Amino acid sequence: MNEIDVIDRNDPEYTALLDNVGNAIEAGKGKAVAAINSAMVETYWRIGQYIVEFEQHGHENAEYGSNTLKMLAADLSIRYGKGFSWSNIYRMRQLYLSYENFATLSQKLNWSHYVELLKIEDTAERAFYEKECIAENWGVRELKRQMKSMLYHRLALSGDKSEVIRLSREGQVIEKPEDIIKEPYVLEFTGLPNLPVYKEGDLEEALVNNLSQFFLELGKGFTYVGRQQKIVIAGRTYKVDLVFYHRILKCFVLVDLKIGEVQHEDIGQMNFYLNYYKQEMNTEGDSEPIGLILGAYQDKLVMQYALQNITNQLFVSRYQLYLPDREQLEAEFRRFMSDEE
Repeated sequence: MNEIDVIDRNDPEYTALLDNVGNAIEAGKGKAVAAINSAMVETYWRIGQYIVEFEQHGHENAEYGSNTLKMLAADLSIRYGKGFSWSNIYRMRQLYLSYENFATLSQKLNWSHYVELLKIEDTAERAFYEKECIAENWGVRELKRQMKSMLYHRLALSGDKSEVIRLSREGQVIEKPEDIIKEPYVLEFTGLPNLPVYKEGDLEEALVNNLSQFFLELGKGFTYVGRQQKIVIAGRTYKVDLVFYHRILKCFVLVDLKIGEVQHEDIGQMNFYLNYYKQEMNTEGDSEPIGLILGAYQDKLVMQYALQNITNQLFVSRYQLYLPDREQLEAEFRRFMSDEE
């Protein structure tokens, strides 16, 4: 009898084999899940199509409380079990009415994504969140948070009508430093609103401890470098609160946090940091660094004078520790749009 070779688990070739097989299994699982999600969306779209066609043949208009939808939900639940409640049937009909051309549905989004997107009545706003979901690979949780924080409205209020239309078609395209700045940044995920008093260090630590949420608020392209990054000049040590690198703009982004009002001295300090990074930290291929000072509030006139003649890319923006009031933002958005007409 021939002896059976004993394979060493530490053999690099065997390790490579194991990794390759594992990667194939994981890729297969991913494709299976994607295929199931795609099939589910198509099935629900078809159901919506059949319901609408049924209505168009002279039957009742299946709006809220429709007997047709109630009967269909009950009968499908008996035949096929869970997943066919009245609310789901209603959303399937809504899916078809919102995307009558099936080709416009993305295979990268699942049914849960579309359930959230269908809550948005404005087609331009819905298109914006859909594009961002696809481009940034948002899960449902991330999509819900960005919708709740009124990302579209905040971006729209900072631009003109043509910019709003572009956002709805393309999503948030990062082409220049100004594109990464928001007003305000919403940091409700830090949990700091529940504290009676907090310090700048508490805010910094909360942001670092919730980096995944902070990245969502910052926007696309950011990677974390570190906190309290040291700068040593002439024997003195200075520290930058937070440092990121923006992979699209190819530059360092320095963030300074202020729990109260941004002062004119803060502008000079950030300008100092930017000059150092431009001279000492940038390497070949890096663009000029960007400085962002985040404060609870600011005096616009003081900031205007403080920023005058600053040649570095330095921005000041507000943060707030709670979600903006939706009705107020929508009123401002409507006023903004009417002013542009």
